Amino acid sequence: MTHSLDLAYLDALTMGERFRSRDLSPVEVVDAVHTVVEAREPYLNAFHVRSLEDARASAEASEQRWRDGTPLSALDGVPITLKENIARVGVPMAFGNAGVTPKTPDRSAPTTLRVERAGLVLLGSTVMPDWGMLSSGVSSLHGVTRSPLDLRWTTGGSSSGAGAAAAGGYGPIHMGTDIGGSIRLPSAWLGLCGLKPSFGRVPLDSPYLARVVGPMARTVRELTAIMEIVAGFDPVDYTALPPAEIDWNERDWDPQGLRVGLLLDAGCGGPTDPVVRAAVEECARVFEGAGAVVEPLLPFMSQELLDALDLFWRVRSWVDHRALGPEARNRVLPYVANWCTAGSDTSGADVMRCYQAIMEIQQLTTRATERFDVVLSPVAPVNAFAAEEPMPYHGDQATMHHIGFTAPYSLSGQPAVSVNCGFTDDRRPIGVQLAGRRFDDAGVLRASEWYEQARPPSAAPAWPSDQVVPSHWSAHHAQTQERR
Repeated sequence: MTHSLDLAYLDALTMGERFRSRDLSPVEVVDAVHTVVEAREPYLNAFHVRSLEDARASAEASEQRWRDGTPLSALDGVPITLKENIARVGVPMAFGNAGVTPKTPDRSAPTTLRVERAGLVLLGSTVMPDWGMLSSGVSSLHGVTRSPLDLRWTTGGSSSGAGAAAAGGYGPIHMGTDIGGSIRLPSAWLGLCGLKPSFGRVPLDSPYLARVVGPMARTVRELTAIMEIVAGFDPVDYTALPPAEIDWNERDWDPQGLRVGLLLDAGCGGPTDPVVRAAVEECARVFEGAGAVVEPLLPFMSQELLDALDLFWRVRSWVDHRALGPEARNRVLPYVANWCTAGSDTSGADVMRCYQAIMEIQQLTTRATERFDVVLSPVAPVNAFAAEEPMPYHGDQATMHHIGFTAPYSLSGQPAVSVNCGFTDDRRPIGVQLAGRRFDDAGVLRASEWYEQARPPSAAPAWPSDQVVPSHWSAHHAQTQERR
């Protein structure tokens, strides 16, 4: 069992190197990962659809390519998962919502196609909460997804299953989506690294304002490795960035003399927990100690702007909710149903004012940050909360009070990475967000990898567990079953 965990927690680049040297087989890895998944999935609940037979067949094909010296990429044979809203031919999509009649796509998303063409082993599709509108792993369709670090804690969301899979040893790379923090929030609360790429960097089959596909992993260099595969222009996405020559493999990054912004107050939402603030300040001192010029950045968001974004999203989801039949509406998670119904009487003029507020957020964000090479901030003002809670704050008006640091970069289209920078006294991870200039995905990844290597050992997560099923998981699971 320990052997299975060791293989399942190998990083993607080490896997590729060992496949090349014939020291390890993709089949051995996928079998080890499946052993871990079989043992842990009843506790974590990360998968929407598992593709066991297809994954093993893909691993066997990869093993043959490595044997023949014809790998499709450096990550040929490496296991990967995709969030359930990333289309795969023949795999029904319900977007985490029990009220939605699943649609089965007849065309895979660009990310799916690129992963397959690079020879990665697709393990399956991971879960998400209803319509992706929660920062937790609570879903009317899937139930509760839990943190592998402590089953009492949330994974964050909406890339909840991807986060649980990454932290839980379900292979090294997991693709999520982000429209306001849905990659960075679970990454921060699970001790992972997560990249929200520049808007348009990874092409989509269903583009939408601020939506991106991006990777989650346990190390930054794995984010970089998969971006080399999934990034790039595709005419299927009318919002895709034009072709660009990007050196994803450059590792030489020196903070000496670079301008680093430090944002500790989002200007909206909930107050930053002092423990979170202290951890991010310590991160800034690491940069400063290496010669970077760290400057305070004043808040550029406001509560009015955050509330306008919240209302815009409420109306968007209410349109989807209203389109359902009466019985189907009753199956939607009550929290999400109540949240979006609050937007039902919004006038067209108010929706336009919300849209104009979004444009203002875009402008304010780019203007406030353009003078910096990188901006440091908390990912979220709070830490991981109870797994059963849909959001970290209670009260209808406080629904989005935790995304003041993340949402601005979603709307401005700037790349942003979450990296673990510390822990609370009870070992809940704390994520620092490193946001870069528009389109500088490679630059912000290099800055993040530099910090990952330079941070104190006390800020680094420990992988893996020494037990496939930790004893405290079993105890918690038994208590949960008794309460039911």
